[in-house]
Amino acid sequence: MGRILAIDYGTKRCGLAVTDELQIIASGLTTVETKHLLSYLKKYVSFEKVDLFVVGLPKQMNNSASESEVHIQQFLVQLAKAIPNIPVQRVDERFTSKMAFQTMIDSGLKKKQRQNKALVDEISATLILQSYLTSKS
Repeated sequence: MGRILAIDYGTKRCGLAVTDELQIIASGLTTVETKHLLSYLKKYVSFEKVDLFVVGLPKQMNNSASESEVHIQQFLVQLAKAIPNIPVQRVDERFTSKMAFQTMIDSGLKKKQRQNKALVDEISATLILQSYLTSKS
C-alpha cells in the first residue's frame, strides 16, 4: 500500500501532508513554493509510492466555489499531465486555516511562531488529509 499525499494549494505556497504506508496517520510533510510544487511532487513520487493525491476544495459559506478554485483547477490539469497514474480526490477545506491556527495556539506555540504562514499551510494540509481519512473509515 502506498501513501496518500494531501495538498493545501495556495498561489504563493502549498502545504503538504502525507500518511504512513498503512494510510492510518496523517503527518505534516513540508511547505513548497507553488512555482516548485509540480517538480517537488514528481521527485517525491519517484522515491515514495503514492496511491492518491488529496487536494483541498475551498468553498464559501454558501457552498459556492471560492476564488482560489480557478487556480486549483489549472494546477489539477498540470498535475494530471505530469503524474497521470495517481488519482486525485477533493476534500472540503473550509475552516482548515482557522483550525490550523487554533491547533498552533493549543499546542503552546508562541505568537512569533504562529505568524509562520508556511507552518499554517502544512497544518492545514494535515487537517485536510485527516478529514479524508476520517470520511473514508
